[in-house]
Amino acid sequence: MSISSVEKSATKKITLHIVPYLFIAYLVSFLDRVSITYSSLGGMDKALGITSSAFGLISGIFFIGYFVCTVPSNIMLNRYGARKWIARILVAWGIVTVITAWSNSVSHLYILRFLLGVAEAGFFPGVILYITFWFRSKERAKVVALFMTAPPLANALGAPLSIWVVQNIHWAGMPGWRWLFIFAGIPAVVLGIITFFYLSDKPNQAKWLSCEEKEWLSNELKKESLNKRDTKALSFKGVSKDKIVWKFAFTNLTYVIGLYGISFWMPRIIKSLSDVLTDTQVGYITMAPYICGAIAMVLMGVHSDRTRERKYHAAFAPLLGAIGLIGALIAPSPLVAVLMICVTTAGLYSFSGPYWAFTSATLTAEAAVVGIGIINSLGNFGGFIGPYVIGILNDVTGTVSFGIAFLALMLILTCIQVLAVKSGKNRTIVENQEPRNAV
Repeated sequence: MSISSVEKSATKKITLHIVPYLFIAYLVSFLDRVSITYSSLGGMDKALGITSSAFGLISGIFFIGYFVCTVPSNIMLNRYGARKWIARILVAWGIVTVITAWSNSVSHLYILRFLLGVAEAGFFPGVILYITFWFRSKERAKVVALFMTAPPLANALGAPLSIWVVQNIHWAGMPGWRWLFIFAGIPAVVLGIITFFYLSDKPNQAKWLSCEEKEWLSNELKKESLNKRDTKALSFKGVSKDKIVWKFAFTNLTYVIGLYGISFWMPRIIKSLSDVLTDTQVGYITMAPYICGAIAMVLMGVHSDRTRERKYHAAFAPLLGAIGLIGALIAPSPLVAVLMICVTTAGLYSFSGPYWAFTSATLTAEAAVVGIGIINSLGNFGGFIGPYVIGILNDVTGTVSFGIAFLALMLILTCIQVLAVKSGKNRTIVENQEPRNAV
């Protein structure tokens, strides 16, 4: 068999075996994250006496646990192997989600949502690392892009299904919102068990590859590894002095505030647009913005790759998101407001591809290893800040309008910060650095 035919067959097998499975696992993780949102609409708030600010904290505290344990989790993945550790992550977060069904107080939810972040920590960067074990640099960007379409699709599918569960499932005397946590958690546990038997840690362990394919891929990845040995990572202290790293970090922070502020509060925002909307209608309407987001993510990424322009694509996306939010505030009708929310999600989800490409192409090779970790870590705090601040503003003002205005401001700041970054001529360009983001 020729080298070209071995390359073609190996790449096809690996893509079909790994990418759909990891996509499903990431989709399930977002179903677990947003189950709290639809449980809130389905009676949980009334049953447990949850205020808007408490709901914001319940939503956001997940990211504190995620932030604290991401690095230790990645260390464990390296020590025990991706197959075992990703399986452990899936089973752990599934169990925590199922246990959440028996929460009887706000305090229980605080603890369990924090533990969910702890359990899920390291999954996204762990998967990114796992992808590097199987795909060459020139293929990873496409693989990561396919993988990252899971969040908007999870939200689009999860909205109507979750609303249906909370309204129609009342088995064993338990309300639907409790069953939603059970149904969200079980797939993660099942996938975790399957993962242990389905995934292989490295190509030389894959029984579904031929000996020729294993040898070819191992040699290709070894060549790439040897080419990278001249690049030495700087220490955390060294990278922390690089101003451009912090510019990108605060850009990611304001962006993630907007992203998760919208993600956790969108059903409530849509519900507030009209007094006649039922929860079922809210669930179906919520699908539209996320479908728009998934389509925009792909189109923006393709256009950015085709034109090889990153900065202005990355700046335009949050600006579009802010325009959509402002439009929703001043919309003359609920229909126009929903259309403007679709514009918002199109902007939000089309940001990541150009932004991370711009980031990795601007950082020096020496700074990228630690710098991307700093950027991702600070960004995770946005997942805590966004939902929590909206909850506080909603309690204080009695309306979500001020929360929407706050998110629009954060996205405008994101746009300004991207435009303010100047990639110096003497900075080393780093090709094909994958994002270490956890959205």
